[in-house]
Amino acid sequence: MSAMKKCIVISDSFKGTLSSLEICGIARQSIPKFFPDCKVVDLPVADGGEGTVECFIQALQAQPVTVEAAGPYGEPVQAIYCRSGKRAVIEMASTAGLPMVEGRLNPEKTTTYGVGQLIAHAVKYGCTEVLLGLGGSCTNDGGCGCAAALGTRFFRENGEEFVPTGGDLSQIAHVSTAETKERLAGVKITVMCDVDNPLHGPRGAAPVFGPQKGADGAMVERLDAGLRHLDGVIRQDLGLEIGTLPGAGAAGGMGAGSVAFLGAELKPGIEAVLDMMDFARHLKTADLVITGEGRIDGQSVHGKVISGIARRTRPKNVPLIAIVGGIGPGAEEAYELGVTAIFGTDRPATDSRQYPEPASVYYQHTLEDILRLIQAVSRR
Repeated sequence: MSAMKKCIVISDSFKGTLSSLEICGIARQSIPKFFPDCKVVDLPVADGGEGTVECFIQALQAQPVTVEAAGPYGEPVQAIYCRSGKRAVIEMASTAGLPMVEGRLNPEKTTTYGVGQLIAHAVKYGCTEVLLGLGGSCTNDGGCGCAAALGTRFFRENGEEFVPTGGDLSQIAHVSTAETKERLAGVKITVMCDVDNPLHGPRGAAPVFGPQKGADGAMVERLDAGLRHLDGVIRQDLGLEIGTLPGAGAAGGMGAGSVAFLGAELKPGIEAVLDMMDFARHLKTADLVITGEGRIDGQSVHGKVISGIARRTRPKNVPLIAIVGGIGPGAEEAYELGVTAIFGTDRPATDSRQYPEPASVYYQHTLEDILRLIQAVSRR
């Protein structure tokens, strides 16, 4: 590398100690110290939960949009999503997030209706591409509330129309998505989904995620039965087999509902993020990519951000450096995926809660050591 002209920084957060936005900030400050002529492209990433919209606002210079929408129990809340041209990024957590129901958890009553209102707002204002993050939900309604806000109609056996929540999914006799298809014609919806759970059964939405949303054993059984019933109605009226689809059980069945009612595509979070951020275009002229996460080991190496980025840098022969909080056994497998080198920031090798200095200081020290080495080599 004779001279580094362009560096992409795209790192996951170090959970609980350092956000992706902070990491990008450190890189913008440190890289010019050693390479004044280097263009730094910082692309903060998030997994679809809280903070996803904030990352895209910075990465795409997207416009934040505040909308009054229905909260978890139908109460009005101020929710924020962002738009960039005809693209919109929405996080489910902004209207149906778990922190919003602290002290009043009840996944039989909570709704995703507000999520649908945000999608409707984005489409109304010209968006033809929507990226939806599913992380951190408090719901178990199979995405029915979201779909209802976009025109999907749910009927009881007596013909009465209603908006189902987790507790009354078993009352759905028929469903019609005709109006939703019309409203979303020409709109591509991509859902960030990093779990492979089916809709129902032992690994389904209710047994796996229900307890953290406030469901006891009896409620889990009721919720699971409701999702199983919903699966049957979707098969009967829409002709779709989505119950065993990997990711169908994400966010209380929102994965299934997004596919069945909205015609969405489920994608691993990092793949959806890289596509939305036009990573391939940035990569064409990059000399180096810096990524990372809080810890890397044999179990995590095939996971989210690092492996997803390596799949794209390796074919282009662009060096990929991973700066991580801690390095565990098996981390060397990352080299086979296309990672060039791994560096840990955990200098004293202690629990992060016992750091004598903030995580940001250790990250900056590690990054600058790497830059010193690159600078020295490039001068030869």
